[in-house]
Formats: sequence, C-alpha cells, structure tokens
Amino acid sequence: MKFKNNETTSTKKDATATAPVLAIPRKINPFTFGLVGTLGVLVALLIGAVVGQLATVLVYIGVALFLALGLDPIVRFLERKLPRPAAVTSVVLGVIIVFAGIMLAIIPILIDQIATLIKDAPGMVQDITTSSWFVHFTEQYGDSVNKGIQGALQFIQDPNNLTQIGGGLLAVGAGIAGGVTGVMIVLILTLYFMASLRSMKGVAARFVPAYARPRFSELLEDVSGAVGRYVIGQVSLATINGVLSLIFLSIVGAPMPALLALVAFIGSLIPLVGTLSGSIINTLLCFFVSPTTALITGIYYLVYMQIEAYVISPRIMSKAVAVPGAIVVIAAVGGGSLGGVLGALVAIPVAASAIIIIQKVLFPAQDAKKVAPKQEPIA
Repeated sequence: MKFKNNETTSTKKDATATAPVLAIPRKINPFTFGLVGTLGVLVALLIGAVVGQLATVLVYIGVALFLALGLDPIVRFLERKLPRPAAVTSVVLGVIIVFAGIMLAIIPILIDQIATLIKDAPGMVQDITTSSWFVHFTEQYGDSVNKGIQGALQFIQDPNNLTQIGGGLLAVGAGIAGGVTGVMIVLILTLYFMASLRSMKGVAARFVPAYARPRFSELLEDVSGAVGRYVIGQVSLATINGVLSLIFLSIVGAPMPALLALVAFIGSLIPLVGTLSGSIINTLLCFFVSPTTALITGIYYLVYMQIEAYVISPRIMSKAVAVPGAIVVIAAVGGGSLGGVLGALVAIPVAASAIIIIQKVLFPAQDAKKVAPKQEPIA
C-alpha cells in the first residue's frame, strides 16, 4: 500500500507539471494603440516629404550611378594593360576631354548659327510668305491666320503682359542655368562613383550573410555588366545617329546642322521614341529653309530609322542586353510614365537586371527538388 501511495502521488505531480498553462491575453490600451499608429503615420509622411524634397538629388545620384556602371566596362578593358587607378584616371580624363571638346565644338557654332538665323529671319519669313504653298494655304485659311497673328500682336503690345513675358524669360534662363549645374553635378558624381565602384560593391556585399556573399557578388557583377553594356550600346547608337545627321544636314543646307545633330544624338539616347522624336523635330526645323529640304530630311530619317531598327541596333544591342522585345516596350512605356525621359532610359537595364535575377535566383529555387521529411514509423 505504501508503494501504491507513492506511485499515486508521483503520478499526480507529473500531471500537474505537464499541464498547459493558459496565458491571459493582455489588453492594449486604445489610447496607446492610436498614439503609436498616429506616430507611425507621421513618420511615414515625414519620410515621404524628405524624399520629395530630395527628389532632384536622388535623380542626380541615380543618373551618375547609371553612367558609372556604363563606363565600368571601359575601365575593366583598360585594366588588362594598366593598373586600376591608371585605368580610372584615363577614363576620367577621356570623359573630361570629350565633354569639353563637344562644348568647345558646338557652342561657337551654335552662337554663330543663331546669330545668322536671327539676321536672316526676316528674309526667311518673307520667302515663306511669298511661296506658292503658303499663298495657297492663306487663301483657304486666311481669316484664321490673320486672327491668330492679330491676337499674338495684341498680346505682345499689351504692357500688362510684359511682366509675364519677362518672368517667362527669367524662368527659361533659370532652367538653363539649373540644367548646366545638374550636368556638372552628375559628371562629378559619375567620376567619384566610377573610381569607387569596386569598394561600393564590397560594402553592398557586407550587408548579406557570409554564406550568401559569393552568390550575391556574382549576381551583382552580372547586373552591373548588363547595365554597362546597355549604356555603351545606347551611346553607340546615339553617336552613329548624331554623326550621320551632322554630315547629311550639312550637305542639304539645313539650318544649324550642329544643333540639329545634337538633337538627333540626345533623341537616340531615349529608347523606342527618341529617334523618331528627334527626326520629327529636325524635319520641322528644315521648313525654315524650304519644304523641299524638309521633305528630303524626312525621307532620310525614314530610311535611317529602318536601317537602325533592322541592321544597326540588333548588331549592337544583341551584345548589350538580352531582353525580349515585348518587355523592352513595356519597360520603356512604364518607365517613361513613372519617371519621364530618365525613367525610360533606366527602365530597360532595370528589366534586364530583373530577368537576370529571375533566371539565376527564382527559377533555380523553384526547380530545386525538395526532399520530403522522413516519417517515423508508428509503434
């Protein structure tokens, strides 16, 4: 009986020890919950306001990093024969020389051609107004044209509108000055990023656990390589368009061929619609010379766009970024809607980077065979 009593007592103790303890839920004070939620919303609004104020700076940083990744393949190519500091210095000097050369070559020509255009503007206007096509146009729509001209003259002659015109000119001047300042800031940041790109990649890898760093570094190199090849490919297309435009427009006698070639170059940097937009602008400006010149220019750009789309671009961009055509269109349209011209420029390398990550991370993880856990036999 004594043995049984001890057994009964130990059984009761074990049952008490293994019995689950029910946790009493702690009530949250509604005031505390509302205060914490309100503070979270205020912090989110503050972060959004700060990001909004720094939007221009963030755009400068993004563009500079984008260009630094584009110049990195050139640095790597020079590293085969030179140490990295010498390679970076050579690329930096090359960029400065090219930028200064473009400015020194274009600005005097632009000033001279703009002065010539202002001087010859009355004669060009008279030639246009006395041409047969303009006379035919005014015979049919003369009343509308005269009303538009009279309205424009009344607006200019009204003293109350001089303040608006002056404010608009000041805004244009401030915009030009801001653009020049932005270009200089982007150029300086690009040089700094290009010089420290390798260390930046090393710092980014430090945020990843040690066991995943080799894989992360490999993906980072693939992504940066895709961006660099895209930038070089797009700049090559733009250079070809700009040089050929300068030669052709100089031959046909277009007004300000250097400026129009620069428009063609900048337009070709924008994917999909850039070449077409630059071609339309140059063709319309050629109307100041004659409709025949504009017609010849339009035919030239139609032929060039076909050659670029089917001959030049596939040969260059096939080695730059392997992105399907449908994704290129979707990325460019989406990037243009979100970020304008810069968004369209960055969208395609971002899409290429996403494709690389999907192919090398997501698909292998989905295709990996998962071993089912072993089930213990039931006794």
